[in-house]
Amino acid sequence: MISKPKFKICRRLGPGVYDKCQTTKFSTSTKGSMGNKRPKALSEYGTQFLEKQKVRLSYGVSERQLSNYVKKATAIKGTHTTEKFYEDLESRLDNVIYRTGLGSTRRASRQMVSHGHFLVNDRKVTIPSYEMKVGDVIKIREGSKSSKLFTDLAAKLKDHVAPTWIFFDINKMEGKVLAKAKNVETFLNLNAVLEFYSR
Repeated sequence: MISKPKFKICRRLGPGVYDKCQTTKFSTSTKGSMGNKRPKALSEYGTQFLEKQKVRLSYGVSERQLSNYVKKATAIKGTHTTEKFYEDLESRLDNVIYRTGLGSTRRASRQMVSHGHFLVNDRKVTIPSYEMKVGDVIKIREGSKSSKLFTDLAAKLKDHVAPTWIFFDINKMEGKVLAKAKNVETFLNLNAVLEFYSR
């Protein structure tokens, strides 16, 4: 069941913010919820603010963390700022765990990282925002392999389609970052977020 705060947030920002909202049950429950009311036209600032909230809530980062990601992306010259911004968000360890399918949501993945279930290049990492780089190897810690979180892992990952920039070997119980993340996201308008912070 979707908690009321998340339900309200998804109605306002869109179902892409939380995985729990990306269901038929959610879409049918919101049909006609606006009645005959017409949505108010947003100002440019309002639109940018909503896009900023989408990114912040989707990745589960704080206002300060998001601001720092924007500063980092805009500070590097000679690169496409939007692509750099996306790469930095996607390279978070909790997000990489989520993208491999090991965590059902980013929030669950963040908790799994915090509890020390993973090794990065054979070292235990408990920081969800840890920046993964191309070539980094993720392993499930030996003591965690018997955890309920990883039982029937093959069945859980059977229908999961991971992005092309990461790979997870179910037999070895380890994954690898193959390349930098490419922005194919249609739900998030990263340019609007960058414009919001450039004011």
